[in-house]
Amino acid sequence: MDFFLLLLSTGLVIGASYGLIAMGFALVYKATGVVNFAHGELVMLTAYVAFTLSNTFDLSFIPLMLITIPIAMLIGLTLERVFIRPMLGEPVFSIVMVTIGLAVMLRGITIMIWGPDPHNLTAGVTTDVIMIGNLPFYAAQLMSIAALAICMTAAWAFLRFSRIGIAMRAVAAHETAALLVGISVKRIHAMAWALSSALAAIAGVLFAMNFKLAPDLWFQGLKSFPAVILGGLDSILGSALAGIVIGIIENMSQGYIGQGLREISGFIVIVIVLMVRPYGLFGDKEIERV
Repeated sequence: MDFFLLLLSTGLVIGASYGLIAMGFALVYKATGVVNFAHGELVMLTAYVAFTLSNTFDLSFIPLMLITIPIAMLIGLTLERVFIRPMLGEPVFSIVMVTIGLAVMLRGITIMIWGPDPHNLTAGVTTDVIMIGNLPFYAAQLMSIAALAICMTAAWAFLRFSRIGIAMRAVAAHETAALLVGISVKRIHAMAWALSSALAAIAGVLFAMNFKLAPDLWFQGLKSFPAVILGGLDSILGSALAGIVIGIIENMSQGYIGQGLREISGFIVIVIVLMVRPYGLFGDKEIERV
């Protein structure tokens, strides 16, 4: 039982990271109908920006995030304005290919600036073990779980009660109708990229604090994609919950079956979900976007 609970707790931690990253994927898709394959690279880039700020100004976690998140949003707005907005009206496949090219470019820029070596990012957070019952946690692990819960609550409130959130839902439901009632679709697209970049910053910093900051951090975007498919490409909260499920499945498969299954179990889930419920557990089956 102790072994099971340990696998469950560590799966919850990695699942929280997956959930945060998956929320960014789903947010852009919900607003624009395009899968941003550069999102993992945004997670990596914003984590490196936070690392530089932390080392340069000796910032603790809260001040670090208060500076990193606006910078991440500015990066997202810039990328949307320069690379994505000129592609409006083009086939979705073309826009997706632009995001893939953008991903490769961001990877190269990151290695050029910060090099290939891994780094430690602590942001002043204690590395002492915190016991909850019989389960050991680090503070950064608990912060990841708390951050997912806070972001899920904030996303629910934003989409339900804020004017921009309601406008974003309207664009997701019917873009042409949203235009006819005076909603600026371009502005909504830009806001989606900015908010998804903010989520990328939160996910990237917390992942780097829990593990290592290295150029292969972008791969976590790919590993989080099964959560987006499981939860539903257009479901932000569903993707977050599915991230936890994928994290637990990965850990359980490694603990009870074999090490190699951890890397592929999430993608096995993708195949099964696409065969049985292509729009995901919480996705809109009427959605027509690709």
